Amino acid sequence: MKIALIGYGKMGKMIEQIARDRGHEIVSIIDIDNQQDFDSPEFASADVAIEFTAPQVAYGNYLKAWAKGVKVVSGSTGWMTEHGDDVKRACAEEGKTLFWASNFSIGVAIFSAVNRYLAKIMNQFPQYDVEMEETHHVHKLDHPSGTAITLAEEIVENIDRKEAWKEDTTDKKYLRVDHIRRGEVPGIHTIRYDSDADLITITHDAHSRKGFALGAVLAAEYTKDHQGLLTISDMFKF
Repeated sequence: MKIALIGYGKMGKMIEQIARDRGHEIVSIIDIDNQQDFDSPEFASADVAIEFTAPQVAYGNYLKAWAKGVKVVSGSTGWMTEHGDDVKRACAEEGKTLFWASNFSIGVAIFSAVNRYLAKIMNQFPQYDVEMEETHHVHKLDHPSGTAITLAEEIVENIDRKEAWKEDTTDKKYLRVDHIRRGEVPGIHTIRYDSDADLITITHDAHSRKGFALGAVLAAEYTKDHQGLLTISDMFKF
């Protein structure tokens, strides 16, 4: 498969290595200093572009890739509030393809399935209050993390006593989501169900970015033969 990379930071370099190890060809690498390469024949030859950049440029990158007929796999977060409807319309009505996930880790996909199942159970036990905490490296600009938002939405969907999620709240009708930024932490997500009697905790603690990078390449392999607005639940049937 021919892959283009959009964004060549730590994640981009790790994705490149894993993609090559799996026998794929990297035909184009686009970063801040060579944006003109979106117009190159090498980029246009890609089956899929894997995009890991910043919230303020992600949507523009999708448009540039789609204009060249290239499908996109993206792990960029923080753009959905402003551009989510546009992306959904492009995929549903214009034949564009985006595989988007807040987290591509296989472990996080499993953790998310556990989160949904546990929330359904805990809906029956109002004596337990639930809250979430996410910790990431100091370079992460957005908060809470996209993964935390996804997990929080899953909890709110399944627990009737929570109307929505919020940061920095003491109102029990909201799911409280806290964020911490320290060091070079790849990502820790913890969900706690606390009662007077006991505490139930589930945690996903990433050891490195390798799991995210592998998942992104697996998503590209899936996206090559599928179209529309895709996500982890399409690739993994839990």
